[in-house]
Amino acid sequence: MSRLAFFILIITSVLLLLEPANAQADKSQEGFERYIQSFKEEAIVKGYDASFLDRVFTDATFRQRVVTADKNQPERKLTLDTYLATRVPDWKVQQAVDLLHKHKDVLDKVEKKFGVQARFIVALWGNESNFGKIMGKYPVISSLTTMAYEGRRESMFKKQLYAALDILQQGHINQEQFLGSWAGAMGQSQFMPTSFLHYAYDFDGDDKKDIWNNPADVFASIANFLKTEGWSDSATWGRQVTLNPGFDLSLAGLDKSKMRTLQQWQALGVRKYDGSALPAVNVKASLIMPDGEKGRIYLVYNNFHTLMGWNRSSYFGVSVGYLSDRIKKGS
Repeated sequence: MSRLAFFILIITSVLLLLEPANAQADKSQEGFERYIQSFKEEAIVKGYDASFLDRVFTDATFRQRVVTADKNQPERKLTLDTYLATRVPDWKVQQAVDLLHKHKDVLDKVEKKFGVQARFIVALWGNESNFGKIMGKYPVISSLTTMAYEGRRESMFKKQLYAALDILQQGHINQEQFLGSWAGAMGQSQFMPTSFLHYAYDFDGDDKKDIWNNPADVFASIANFLKTEGWSDSATWGRQVTLNPGFDLSLAGLDKSKMRTLQQWQALGVRKYDGSALPAVNVKASLIMPDGEKGRIYLVYNNFHTLMGWNRSSYFGVSVGYLSDRIKKGS
């Protein structure tokens, strides 16, 4: 056994010992119901109405499939090329272009209000839920309660569960339609409940922030997130580049302390993908190499850092930017 493997084994053993006892115990519907009762008592102390809680949890069930999905998330190693081929196939680009035109009136209004280009709104919409076609069919209350009861990340999922109660209490969606992914991500924008409370937006003024069924609210909620987190409509997301031989690879990374102007990158040996000089504009960028020096290399701007606030995967951020570029081209 290598020294690294031995070290990993020791760390794993320690983490298992530190894991909460309720996370290691067998889970059951009976234990789940006891957990709900304890949660309801806690929620009442926090000011939630007992009759409201009884209604919300009436049909809540322990979802073993949720736990299984969480413990068995895919670990298959993808390259960025294969990821983009899956995330941004030609048919999705064409759908994105068609939907941009279909919803042009409302997207123009959202773009004007929030200062977020419509093509990025549509690209995020397409990446998160395939334009509203894949939103998840798990009851949100059951999913979040199951994950809290399972125990490994109880505090995090209890926070999401309280936010879900607030969403129902505020009347944005009825409980029969309150569905999402196995982890509790909801609607066409796939917001977690806490993100919903921070960023969901009622664009048509009907007193409901309906990210499940109302395209105007979906678009405005996506734009509100991006704008709140620092998006600028005066810039794009990034560009694919090449490096001159001998480039110092230690300069790559998303740490903002490593950001440089395009002319500084030019002097260090970065060029456009076609080998020509970078634009002579006063814009700062980070250099990223998602698959290392032999894979695709990008200069990414502040808007890309904002996308990282949505999803910390650089693959995801590049796929959103790539789809937005193809939407702009129209193919």
